[in-house]
Amino acid sequence: MVKEGEGPRPPHRSQARGEPLDGATALSGVALVTGASSGIGRHLVAGLAARGMAVAGLARSGERLAAAMAEVAAASGAQTLAVPADVTDRAAVDEAVARVREELGPVDLLVNNAGVIDAAEEPLWEADPDQWWSVVESHVRGAFLLARAVVPWMVLRNRGRVVDLASGMGVRARPEYSAYSVAKTGLMRMTEALAGALEGLDVRVFDVAPGVVDTPMTRAMPMWRGFSDWTPPERVVELVAAIAAGELDQWSGRFLRAGADDLAVLRATTPADAARQLRLRPYGDDDPLA
Repeated sequence: MVKEGEGPRPPHRSQARGEPLDGATALSGVALVTGASSGIGRHLVAGLAARGMAVAGLARSGERLAAAMAEVAAASGAQTLAVPADVTDRAAVDEAVARVREELGPVDLLVNNAGVIDAAEEPLWEADPDQWWSVVESHVRGAFLLARAVVPWMVLRNRGRVVDLASGMGVRARPEYSAYSVAKTGLMRMTEALAGALEGLDVRVFDVAPGVVDTPMTRAMPMWRGFSDWTPPERVVELVAAIAAGELDQWSGRFLRAGADDLAVLRATTPADAARQLRLRPYGDDDPLA
């Protein structure tokens, strides 16, 4: 454990719990991925386990989650743990994180992936208020509760990485997906606020937009009907793995896009000012907010 007053330590990187994929960065430690039973979360669980991490998966559907985590363990030889919980339930989140810590160890990488989408493509005034708000809660309250339960332990150890799954809809609102747009914008603000609070520590926070990955959620969205230019899920895994390895620390508090951003460029670039952060654009040189 890092004692108070000690300086930052480099991220823990070593081969453990099985062989990583050929050419992939070897990782160790414990990852906690929410929304792990299907879609992007399921790909992340498999990719992180294949690189040597012990992985805890959290999702509401206990039976499907248990099956997914068992499949990953069998394929990778990694230690996995299925933890059924609703990310919007404070007591359930606290209990889930405590269980991960007790059975696997302290969390080195938290990936806030869980979240739902608007029930239908419709303007805000036609949306069901309860369903609309449940979308915002799933992304914002869920990530807040996970960070609240996990980050203090990262601070205590002076080591950890947090990834919030962002979206292009967080920077360019879609009127037919107003709840999802609001949720992802809020999540980006939370990422930046958390990164600022952690400045000076070896605990970093990132927004990662996965692009349009072929998942049951995107398949269910009418706007992607007939779409074929999917972002390979491997690109999302590679980006998150690079973050876990401490290779992109200079991008903490900023927005990264899997499938569009080149990892080599990201590694070699130190962003300045408010690059890749949400800001108002001035209307001209005389704008008082410029």
